[in-house]
Amino acid sequence: MDWASLAGILLALAGILFGQVIEGGHINSLLQPAAFTIVAVGTMGAVLLQSGTASFLRGTAMLRWVFSPPPDKSGTISRDLMVWSATARREGLLSLERYLEGVKDPFTAKGLRLIIDGIDPYKIREILDVDISTFERRERQAVKVWEAAGGYAPTIGILGAVLGLIHVMENLTDPGKLGSGIAVAFVATIYGVGLANLLFLPIANKLKTIVTDEVRRREMLTDVFCSVANGDNARIVEERMLAYKP
Repeated sequence: MDWASLAGILLALAGILFGQVIEGGHINSLLQPAAFTIVAVGTMGAVLLQSGTASFLRGTAMLRWVFSPPPDKSGTISRDLMVWSATARREGLLSLERYLEGVKDPFTAKGLRLIIDGIDPYKIREILDVDISTFERRERQAVKVWEAAGGYAPTIGILGAVLGLIHVMENLTDPGKLGSGIAVAFVATIYGVGLANLLFLPIANKLKTIVTDEVRRREMLTDVFCSVANGDNARIVEERMLAYKP
């Protein structure tokens, strides 16, 4: 659990609500279901139109990484790679087949299989680089769902404000309805700007970082696999891995 993400959201909300109370306002005045519906559903529809179903669903599924990022297995991977390198130099590339069943990561298993099959290191790099490019393009397209939401939400909030003002103008003869209409008008703008800058854009930037880390991990694996296929010394393999550590 990434407690910093949860604390960040709570701190941002607390700052807004506390500021509202200090100014003498009521928190209830910020709770406008109509304004929230306009902004949330409108933003969702615009993002779905732009991204398509596959990217939209993938981007939604990636939301869990904000609070529960993928576990860091760099230590385990480094140990496994050193063992595989030493085994390959001592017993030959075919000896790595006994490790294949224990590998759960598809990309790692693919690279290991290419080594076992005796594929030329240059071909291994070419194959895995295409795999990395495809993965990165798909993941970044999914992250753009949240970037798009951050771009559309403020504009749709303004649209909600205009709708609220139209409602006000339609009920000028009924003073009892003026307050609710004005509230929807201004709160819709708050929802749009607030959701964009407190949630959508920070989520997008955090997911970008996670995707970048995963791409770097795959690039490291590609380098090491090529090194193992070349029969490089274990020291060279270790130096290649260290070059990718932040």
